[in-house]
Amino acid sequence: MPAVALLYAVLMVIASVGSVCGNGVLVLVVALNSSLRTETWVLTLSFCLCDLSLGLSIIPIGVHNSLFQTQDDAASSGDGTLCQTSAFIFVLLQLASVNSLALATVDKFAEICFALHYARLCTRRRTWAALALLWVYCLFGATCPLLGFGEYRYSQTKFLCTPSFQPSHRGFSVVLLAMGIIAPILVMCSLCTYVIYIARNQALRGTFVCNEQHCYYVPANNYFRSSIVMVATVVCLLVTWLPYITTCFYETFTGRTITPAADAVATWLMLFTSALNPWINSMTQKKYRAALQGSLKKLRHRFQLPIKSSIPQDRRCSITTRSRNSLPGNISHTCSTEHPPELSQGDLSNQANQVPTRPGHPTDLC
Repeated sequence: MPAVALLYAVLMVIASVGSVCGNGVLVLVVALNSSLRTETWVLTLSFCLCDLSLGLSIIPIGVHNSLFQTQDDAASSGDGTLCQTSAFIFVLLQLASVNSLALATVDKFAEICFALHYARLCTRRRTWAALALLWVYCLFGATCPLLGFGEYRYSQTKFLCTPSFQPSHRGFSVVLLAMGIIAPILVMCSLCTYVIYIARNQALRGTFVCNEQHCYYVPANNYFRSSIVMVATVVCLLVTWLPYITTCFYETFTGRTITPAADAVATWLMLFTSALNPWINSMTQKKYRAALQGSLKKLRHRFQLPIKSSIPQDRRCSITTRSRNSLPGNISHTCSTEHPPELSQGDLSNQANQVPTRPGHPTDLC
């Protein structure tokens, strides 16, 4: 087995596990916290489900092909139905993920820069309409090679069935890369850069934030901290997508292929975005982190309930005070598993009268 194929399989396994775990946690957090289901939460759910599907379907196929498929098998199945179907799903999910992420970035930008008009601009109906148009656009782009505009073919360096970036399909390759990948990435980078610019200017001036009771000064560190998240988003987009876009344009305009190692790494970086997206674009926000902590507490409490309920009901605990001269707070705690004798109401009243009561000191049986 070539070393490149083995390394590619290991990296793809890491990407698949990260995608499934990250997006699964995000879906669980949204499902357990109704406060996160806002008017535009379907945009986050859209790219989350796309990345989760990539981690469960396309990435495992790449692992299998790199480990077990030979060149003869790849040549025989390169034009088969399974290859065409997997390539269609691959392009559909990637286009839907990138463009849904771009819409979510636009929503975040509108929430920050147009806070007073945000509720009127981003309504539930408009969000669903934009998402429906996005999926129609992605379906059309993924269907074009099946209709003759472009071609799906198995790549022995990517270990996947992908669009053929050859000079004979230059028109489809340029449209797919420019409109489906580069345009949404440029939109996200531009909006994040503008938000960073606004945060920097606001940090230099400082500001006061007021609520119903009082106003307080917001230090510059808060704005710089928000800018770091935007910078990380832009850097991750460029680092993970630029190698793949560069190799595709190189193959399209030159007709030559790059080295197998470089092509495999570029493909892995592009697919690794499915593992990074939930953490960079959602879990960096304070409301998602708080919701995740609350969900973990709920799950921990739910698993602890059977343990607490397993204590026998006949176990009795008694808390009594010591003598009057003892220091406050000195309480003796005794537990017994034996069945206590049944007492009448008279016995209970006599027992209560024997112990002097003082405020803050428990005197009865628990």
